[in-house]
Amino acid sequence: MGHNQPIRNSTHSSRTPLSEIPDKLYFRIGEVARLCEVPAYVLRFWESEFPQLKPNKGGTGQRLYRRRDVEMALRVKSLLKEEGYTIPGARQLLRAEFRLKEPQLSLLETGVPGSSVKQLRNLRRELQTIAAMLAKPVGKPAATPRAAAHAAKAPAVHAMRNPRRASSPAHPKTSEIPFD
Repeated sequence: MGHNQPIRNSTHSSRTPLSEIPDKLYFRIGEVARLCEVPAYVLRFWESEFPQLKPNKGGTGQRLYRRRDVEMALRVKSLLKEEGYTIPGARQLLRAEFRLKEPQLSLLETGVPGSSVKQLRNLRRELQTIAAMLAKPVGKPAATPRAAAHAAKAPAVHAMRNPRRASSPAHPKTSEIPFD
């Protein structure tokens, strides 16, 4: 008998139907323990054994289970108690089920094998081009022949303000503090 095979086949089912889970945003550990009909310390142990069962912790450290966490706890209970899986076997089965789920969003969807590699290479090349453009200094753009011709035809840009004369400052200097 393999790791992921049930030890015993049970005909009774004490599993709480998913429709009996109250329609709430968060559940405390005591509520989940009642729904799963297991003590709270068992839920805490399952959290350490099954990475899929990971409730949020509030500001006070209280475990806050969402509906999917409650459903996962019920699935773990079903695998362990009713179907007779061992903990490593149940973990392996849940991992395999997770892998079989289709990704929610496929970034590179094509039917041609190897085309995703080409798309990734093109994307990398474009990102490197953008990174090179961003790495250039902001002061003066690189002069291309087209830009130089445009600059020769364009009128000179004048300053918005005239610079102050050194001979008659508006404010007398009190101390010289260099601002570099």
